[in-house]
Amino acid sequence: MTETPAETTPAGTSGPERCVVVVDRDLPPGLATNAAAVLALSVGARYPDLPGDDLVDADAGVHPGLIPMGLPVLAAPAATLAGLRAAALARDLFVVSFPTAGQQTTDYADFTQTVAATHPDDLTYLGLALCGAAKPVRRLTGGLPLLR
Repeated sequence: MTETPAETTPAGTSGPERCVVVVDRDLPPGLATNAAAVLALSVGARYPDLPGDDLVDADAGVHPGLIPMGLPVLAAPAATLAGLRAAALARDLFVVSFPTAGQQTTDYADFTQTVAATHPDDLTYLGLALCGAAKPVRRLTGGLPLLR
């Protein structure tokens, strides 16, 4: 679930100064890794120009480019994620939300129907990706620890 305050996507933009992923600190490692990967892939799909140039090794082997900025994966209490999402949207950050229902089914149609039937105030989240200007992203997430 991606959202920006203007309900638009940043595709074709030059890209954000900073992106972070924040996941529920109590998720088991496999589910936390899954949530972070889904969020990162969703951000990458919205910012197709984000990866840097391809890397070329000493034998001329080509390795697809990686994003030139870091992408920290941070941990937060699940109960704080909805508030963090709201604060990020209020600061005009690009937000990708991963509702809890996303890990309760393998059927994307069921997932979208579940989210569609849920009042926004009742959605809970496994994780978020926040992207935008560095200062507001850091203000919102600077006190969060790395996921370990």
